[in-house]
Amino acid sequence: MASINPPSSLPTECEITPKQFARVAQVLHEHAGIRMREGKEGLVRARLAKRLRLLGLPDFEAYLDFVEQEPSRREFAEMIDALTTNKTSFLREASHFDFLRDTVFPRLTGPVRIWSAGCSSGEEPYTLAMLCHDSFADIATRDVRILATDLSHRVLATAKAGAYPAETMSDVPATWLQKYWSRVRDAQGRDVWEAGKSLRRLVHFAKLNLMERWPMQGPFDVILCRNVMIYFDKATQQQLVDRYWALLRPGGYLFVGHSESLTGLTHQFRYVQPAAYVK
Repeated sequence: MASINPPSSLPTECEITPKQFARVAQVLHEHAGIRMREGKEGLVRARLAKRLRLLGLPDFEAYLDFVEQEPSRREFAEMIDALTTNKTSFLREASHFDFLRDTVFPRLTGPVRIWSAGCSSGEEPYTLAMLCHDSFADIATRDVRILATDLSHRVLATAKAGAYPAETMSDVPATWLQKYWSRVRDAQGRDVWEAGKSLRRLVHFAKLNLMERWPMQGPFDVILCRNVMIYFDKATQQQLVDRYWALLRPGGYLFVGHSESLTGLTHQFRYVQPAAYVK
């Protein structure tokens, strides 16, 4: 999910007023749950000036009017993409995957349901798919599904394409590369690793705003919402944790990022290891 980008070179043709910045922050919080703290005015100006130029709008006031009034909400999605970045990697925070392999997966006997909430560009759900293949000997006939969602259509497009440059794959074991990936040339002639069908059949990517209605009913065996809630205020974090609890089966696991915890929230989860909780 989202973290805030550093500013690039600033355009000179438009400025953002304190009132306009507060309005951007309000829109982000109300519709995406993201906090935009004071001091990020230069960032907002740098990132959204390109949208103003593209749309031919004279200032930030006109742009914000357009974002809030456009029925399709497409520009709202563009604004989110412009103001956020999605840092992730294969096998990020590897202790979680070790715990899944050694403790969680051996206990699962029926269908397996996993949700990667805030999946970014796809490295997390593809890591989960490889781990499932290595963990379940009967995976060819077993009902295993991984739901991967994110708010950003830009990173979801990358995730669905499932093709990554070699430097992105540096943490993936060679055995996994050989089993589950193919080295190909993409449309731009770049050398990339492409996810194989065995991984793709496990993962379903979908756009989802965590602040809106969730169409899935669960129950899930595992939910990963890692390095997402740090960008939300306590009230939003509480709401999410309550909703995750409702979607997990008894004995199901919630993983958050190592920079996060459920401290300060009211919940019934039991702590099992850093950033891992069980229902």
